[in-house]
Amino acid sequence: MGKVAVLGAGSWGTALAIVLADNGHDVHIWTHRKEQAEEINNAHTNERYLEGITIPESIRASGDLSEVVQSADDIILVVPTKAIREVCCQLVEVLDHKVTVTHASKGIEPQTYKRVSEVITEEIPEEWFDDVVVLSGPSHAEEVSLRKPTTVTVSANNIKAAEHVQDLFINRQFRVYTSPDLVGVELGGSLKNIIALGAGISDGLGYGDNAKAALITRGLAEIARLGTSMGANPLTFSGLTGVGDLIVTCTSSHSRNWRAGYKLGQGAKLDEVLEQMGMVVEGVRTTKAAYQLSKDEQIEMPITTGLYKVLFEDADPRDVVDQLMTRVRRHEMEDLTNILDEKMND
Repeated sequence: MGKVAVLGAGSWGTALAIVLADNGHDVHIWTHRKEQAEEINNAHTNERYLEGITIPESIRASGDLSEVVQSADDIILVVPTKAIREVCCQLVEVLDHKVTVTHASKGIEPQTYKRVSEVITEEIPEEWFDDVVVLSGPSHAEEVSLRKPTTVTVSANNIKAAEHVQDLFINRQFRVYTSPDLVGVELGGSLKNIIALGAGISDGLGYGDNAKAALITRGLAEIARLGTSMGANPLTFSGLTGVGDLIVTCTSSHSRNWRAGYKLGQGAKLDEVLEQMGMVVEGVRTTKAAYQLSKDEQIEMPITTGLYKVLFEDADPRDVVDQLMTRVRRHEMEDLTNILDEKMND
């Protein structure tokens, strides 16, 4: 088995490192925090991010990026989306051989509207990587680290690269499918975090299961509407990286986006919520990007717009819900029909 470098020692990076170690790979984790590397190497834990989980002793952590990527065949990027460009620039300075780059980060860059794979290919010259692969799907790090059954999807422009990463990760507890729709897989994993924030707010307000079911369903329509306009196959959003990821992120307290939304629904302000969380809440940044993009492209996204007002304009969540409930009446199948018609006419 070859060496795999996992860049990012948060909950998801650590969980994926455990999967790789279980598969017999030589796994090295990069973290910018010296004390975290020492904890992983000596105590075989990462308590801040995965409380109570024992990390395989074969996994080694280091703050030296050059040491971690040296001789690695594969690099797995699992850092917050806002750090992707910076980490890629650091990576270019230490790479001395070609690798396969896989990212498991979920977000869209505000202003540029770039997907993570696009950011990576902008910052890392082609001579240093075979392809960029995305890994996404309904997968809480806590459950993956406990070896509970989980299913995800990998995608790349080159199917051989996706199949390589599929072989890298797949085992009895961690099933991996491939998809040819790189755009759809990335966008489904990113945009669902917006709806998860909304689901948390709904629960925090005490609105119940009926409201959350409506939010998830109409949220999926928004995801498909924006995703299709950006080149995704609408059918992708009915799969693991669409409705699958949406369900798990909108209905579980494991989801940091749901937890952040829940606190907002109970009356907390965004700054104090983010400070209490102590971890990145990707849905906040993605809401800003998706809102900006919807305005530029004139795509109707009422839930995203409402969440933007709550997050960045200090709107009252109850007022936003009232506005959503009193919108002009329309036919439920209108969105799906329009999306499919546009796809067939491409």
